[in-house]
Amino acid sequence: MHRRIIAPGALAAASLMLAIPASAASHSPGAPGIGDPYYPAYGNGGYDVSHYDLRLKYQPATDELSGTATILAKMTQDLSSFDLDFLLDVSEVRVNGAKASFTTSGQHELVVTPKKPLDKGTSITVVVRYSGVPSTKSAYGFSTWHRTPDGAVAADEPEAAWWWYPSNDHPLDKATYDVSVAVPNGTQAISNGTLQSTRSQLGSTRYNWRQNKPQATYLTTLAVGKFDITTSTSEGGVPVVNAYSKDLGDNDGAARASIERTGELVDWLSGYFGPYPFNSAGGYVPNTTTGYALETQTRVYYSPKQFANGANSSLVVHELAHQWYGDSVSLKGWKNIWLNEGFASYAQWLWSEHEGEGTTQELADYVYASHPADDPFWTVKPGDPGPDHQFDDAVYDRGALAIQALRNAVGDDAFFAILKGWPQEHAYGNASIADFQAYAEKVSGKSLGALFDVWLFQPVKPASGALAKSAGEAFAKSAGVQPRSWKKIVAAHGAH
Repeated sequence: MHRRIIAPGALAAASLMLAIPASAASHSPGAPGIGDPYYPAYGNGGYDVSHYDLRLKYQPATDELSGTATILAKMTQDLSSFDLDFLLDVSEVRVNGAKASFTTSGQHELVVTPKKPLDKGTSITVVVRYSGVPSTKSAYGFSTWHRTPDGAVAADEPEAAWWWYPSNDHPLDKATYDVSVAVPNGTQAISNGTLQSTRSQLGSTRYNWRQNKPQATYLTTLAVGKFDITTSTSEGGVPVVNAYSKDLGDNDGAARASIERTGELVDWLSGYFGPYPFNSAGGYVPNTTTGYALETQTRVYYSPKQFANGANSSLVVHELAHQWYGDSVSLKGWKNIWLNEGFASYAQWLWSEHEGEGTTQELADYVYASHPADDPFWTVKPGDPGPDHQFDDAVYDRGALAIQALRNAVGDDAFFAILKGWPQEHAYGNASIADFQAYAEKVSGKSLGALFDVWLFQPVKPASGALAKSAGEAFAKSAGVQPRSWKKIVAAHGAH
């Protein structure tokens, strides 16, 4: 008979294991990324956020930002710890009221370990207290926090939140928002949605903004500075809030001549895409040195440089079209970027036709003829361009070509039914190109696999017949003529 010898430490460990509930033993750390192959470290695994409450204070003179983020979320798996995407300095984290330990990892990960493991299906409240100077922070060699002479702006794609609030930073995890920001008197704070209230005391004013519809993190914006703010209501009843930096100089008039048409353009786009999906619209132009625009939800970000050559209503159409295609219906993954940029570009083509500056077919023929078969333009696949080519011209132009090809294939009745029905089918949710193809096939009654493949996924120039309105037709006689709208349309290519 051989006696089994068990060391005291092993006995203690065995006793501890017996004391731990089976459910707790199954808990594991949440993934530091949500699973997007384009950006493996973006977003996080194991939970879904429903609401962000951000209570902030900002000093424009020093770029000091401090605040408290309260995050409401639900566990999608058993977690022993979880990550938030964030760069500023954290002083305290609480989970369900109890202090949690935390550390940093990688380029932009805040790793939180609560006192008690978190069970799948349970709701949690996370409170993060933090402060810092956003302009001193960078990740992967860049920053998306833009200083201005009188403040700062957070607006960029595919990431911007890390510099001013902790989040699950991926379009798959959309949430509602309350953003409350205190700034010195005489300075304004602008964000998404509607301004609920303002309150001034002790030399500062607090602005309270609310976004009551689901919003992706990269579509959240914050702008602090001295603005001239205009308010109106569109004919269709949509409240519009626009803001212009008081030091735009020579670009001020062209910016206003473009953005003050927001209400008109929202109503016009509603005729193609269905009812406007949010409770406010608008845009703002801070005095930044950037050269792009971004479809930040309900409050579009524009750069002053975009109006250096005069007004551009086509650019405004592009960004407003995103409110349906990209903001209300968001991407399941960044490879589906065509669903955003292709349709926003096609909205510009529709506006060109409306303005008598070139029909959608004339624009399609021109783009097709402008790029010979050996042009690298055709090697970019709009349906899966890769992270390095996510915002190439081909995603915009070849992407819009694909939409014209779809229109020609299914006919106008089915096409416009698809264009309007899609934003309602997936309102406030997420979708993929495969989802869109299935929807287009359902509405049109046609098999569209070959069309989607040749226009979105093949790295070659499609045969001219693929763009034809009818069998045997190649492209229009005017294919070599540049439509009058083209320069305004192409100005949106650098929008991101």
